Amino acid sequence: MILYKNSLKDFKLDVDKNQITDLVENCFKEKLGRHISPNEKRSISNSMSFMERIVRHADISDTCGVMLEYMIPLTSNRIDFLVSGEDEDGNKNFVIVELKQWESAESTDKDGVVKTFVGGGIRETTHPSYQANSYRLFLKDYNENIDSGLLSPYACAYLHNYKEQYPEPLRADIYKLIVDETPVYFKDDYEKLQKFLYKYVRFGKGEEILYQIEKGKIRPSKKLINYVEKMYRGNQEFILLDEQKVAYETARFVAKNIREKSVVIIKGGPGTGKSVISINLLGGLLKDNLNVNFVAPNASFRDVMIRRLARNENMTRLKNLFKGSAGFLDAYNNFFDVLIVDEAHRLKKEGAYQYRGKNQIEDIVKASKTSIFFIDDNQVVRPHDIGSVNEIKRIAEINNAKIYEIQLSAQFRCAGAEGYLNWLDNTLQIRETANFDGWDKKDFEFKIFENPNDLRKAITEKSNMGFDARILAGYSWKWSSIKEGNRNGEIEDVEIPEFNFKMPWNSRYSGTTWAIDSSGINQIGCIHTSQGLDFDYIGVIVGKDLRFDKDKFEYYVDWNSYKDVSGKKGLKDKPKELTKLVKNIYKVLMSRAHKGVYVYFVDKETEKFFKSRLS
Repeated sequence: MILYKNSLKDFKLDVDKNQITDLVENCFKEKLGRHISPNEKRSISNSMSFMERIVRHADISDTCGVMLEYMIPLTSNRIDFLVSGEDEDGNKNFVIVELKQWESAESTDKDGVVKTFVGGGIRETTHPSYQANSYRLFLKDYNENIDSGLLSPYACAYLHNYKEQYPEPLRADIYKLIVDETPVYFKDDYEKLQKFLYKYVRFGKGEEILYQIEKGKIRPSKKLINYVEKMYRGNQEFILLDEQKVAYETARFVAKNIREKSVVIIKGGPGTGKSVISINLLGGLLKDNLNVNFVAPNASFRDVMIRRLARNENMTRLKNLFKGSAGFLDAYNNFFDVLIVDEAHRLKKEGAYQYRGKNQIEDIVKASKTSIFFIDDNQVVRPHDIGSVNEIKRIAEINNAKIYEIQLSAQFRCAGAEGYLNWLDNTLQIRETANFDGWDKKDFEFKIFENPNDLRKAITEKSNMGFDARILAGYSWKWSSIKEGNRNGEIEDVEIPEFNFKMPWNSRYSGTTWAIDSSGINQIGCIHTSQGLDFDYIGVIVGKDLRFDKDKFEYYVDWNSYKDVSGKKGLKDKPKELTKLVKNIYKVLMSRAHKGVYVYFVDKETEKFFKSRLS
């Protein structure tokens, strides 16, 4: 979707007439159905004035093409400024210019990540050169007219309010590769930017190039397919076993061969290999030349999967295949061949944070010819989570989609101990029909600790031995905010005073990758940074939020001890619903491990009940 498209001559005229902001705003209303904010208007007006002066004095043809606010297909991202034209050899080129209003920035120790003032405070965000280059790579990987060599993309960043510093943080060594490939220009670099544009587009004839960009068929390129395929080779994490292979081939067959709208529902509890299948489907369906994206509502799960798949490769191109679940509201019907949705139980309904629609399941089903949902009904953990087998079926029927169901039952986590998970369901009173007939204690360890410091010591020892090991906890302690100085786990929020136990929640700095960052062993993860992931050993601290009433012989949730405001929204007078969600949380936390689960209970009645179920 393009919000403004014109010749360079007419673009300059629209700026001269002070019409450019109004024209863009009208397109917002017409094409996106919304107004732009006063801040956006000021930003557009300011940036376009700078860019008009740049192109006016760049000695490039008035027949160059100009696009503003080009919404990149398959995403919610927009390219600020794009200019097209031919070079001296007659090559058809275009240049993406990422515009920033920044006046200063700080480097970080993360590749492609900087700090600057955005959103009312100093926050981490992507380096402008990285951002511009990611847009270039996306179009190269998905637009057939660009992938074919008909058009050549280039990119740069222009920070027109930013006075370059010496040394310049945005040119720090950690960013050298990306800045060399995609240059960043500052306030005094206008002549350098003009030369950059002159090199690639000076001879104009750019409006036809804009047409080719806009009309290019959107499909993964062969280069992207080969790039992703390489990541699967020798990656032992993603080998398919037994019924996983059957589920994979069944879903792949439906996506390749069934011509009617289809919904595939793959059901399975923790450790049945849902994520292994989903990741393999991404690679397999790309090889089938299908337009496919991987969807995960949980950002932590999504980012860890990208890291695990990419290993030591550059992740920029890979990230374009992974999406959150809120980005399909405005997608065209059947735009995608396939959408693969992992952790589908976390899909949201109206009112969820930053979601403008009504039902994410419906958004996804409408946007794809085939949608594949991986789901466990017993992993819903918040009131706005609506993912369930029944709800997916309801939406599928409304949209006249054929439904295929696949059940996974074999256990590949917990050393194959289906008995442990049955016991856990039974003990947490999640499934009354769960039959506990034991598990092999030599293969899978479950241990209750009387002291949280001993639990921490045991998990740390496992980590030092080379095992993947982490400590998790329920939402029984508040999270101190960044405003309180808690960006990198500086505040030890999780406290158990009687044992002088203190640990911080997982760092906002490491963000979504806490589970695989080395610093994670010294921090406590939560449901949102661990759901969908697995480890060798897990330590779980069960807070005062979940309690066992020995007289009623049932669990209940202590409202004041459960600190997740979003997790209990609207449930003040619905204790049974809230209890069900919190029990699900602890079921998820206690089923993350392959080899062992260590638990400490703050509430001693709950501890006694668990112990009684072990005897």
